[in-house]
Amino acid sequence: MATQTMKAIRLHEFGGPEVLRHEEVPVPAPGPGEVLVRVHAIGLNPPDWYAREGMPEVPAELKPPMALPLIPGTDVSGVVEASVDGVDGVDGVDGVDGFTAGDEVFGLLRFPTALQAGAYAEYVTAPASDLARKPAAVDHAHAAALAMSGLTAWQFLIDLGHDHPSPFQAAQHRPMALGSGTTVLVNGAAGGVGHLALQLAKWQGARVIAVASGAHEGFLRELGADEFIDYTKDRPEEVVRDLDLVLDTVGGPGSRRFLRAVKRGGSLYPVYFGEFDDEENARLGVTVTAAQVRSSGAQLTELGRLLADGTIRVAIDSAFPLEDARAAHERAARGHLRGKIVLTLG
Repeated sequence: MATQTMKAIRLHEFGGPEVLRHEEVPVPAPGPGEVLVRVHAIGLNPPDWYAREGMPEVPAELKPPMALPLIPGTDVSGVVEASVDGVDGVDGVDGVDGFTAGDEVFGLLRFPTALQAGAYAEYVTAPASDLARKPAAVDHAHAAALAMSGLTAWQFLIDLGHDHPSPFQAAQHRPMALGSGTTVLVNGAAGGVGHLALQLAKWQGARVIAVASGAHEGFLRELGADEFIDYTKDRPEEVVRDLDLVLDTVGGPGSRRFLRAVKRGGSLYPVYFGEFDDEENARLGVTVTAAQVRSSGAQLTELGRLLADGTIRVAIDSAFPLEDARAAHERAARGHLRGKIVLTLG
């Protein structure tokens, strides 16, 4: 590779979007089992702004290490540039998990072992096991947008794919079987995880109720929602009953209210785990479990196939050049997203 420096977004202090700086930094060198990826697009996720803020609401003993200066980001789509054997060119890539220089790849990098993996940059190093080949029919922006959100929906609804314990609970998450006889409610259905979860549940044959603000009704019905609830007009937990499953992509303390809408033997999956009482859950006969999404090139390969053949689609709320990462974070802070925000590189 001719250049040894690159443009990247770094933060030298924690704070609001204004702490994101567009700077010249050294190109990283891949280690054993890694490749260097020339980045074409980056998907934004909530952990990006949690890290940017320094995770102020997380107790110090639970915070992952985040040394400054920090290049944020975990979701990328790009082209394999080099391996550990050839950072100056492209030799030696072939032996790394079958990837060859020039392969188009996408992935969720190093999560959750590293909360941020340096994706807001022109180049990033990536464990080969975190990457999947990008389908030719899918552009880089949509591939990058799929990574963390798609894996979250997949691991909650289809297959966890690992046996790592969740930091939020002792019980292991086991996705319930979905089919034509199951009704699933997705809260926050227009967001990054929500709109993909809706489609995966439909792919499995479930009847899906989507909850979002009224502006998103047409969009969610196009994705296959059988029923729509505008949360600005109705409280979903008061208008539906006997649900087999609630996937609450909003989660947090308010997730507990959905218990009353789930039938005995059903499940409630809060993506952001909230405040629950195990005795109450048992009394109601509702299983409440969560998972922490983990990188998986194998699962992304499956999701990529579904995206390429049109079974699912990824909505992009907005796209910004890398140097406008601050504006992208400001868009995220305004909320009410329809799909994902992405950063793009020329």
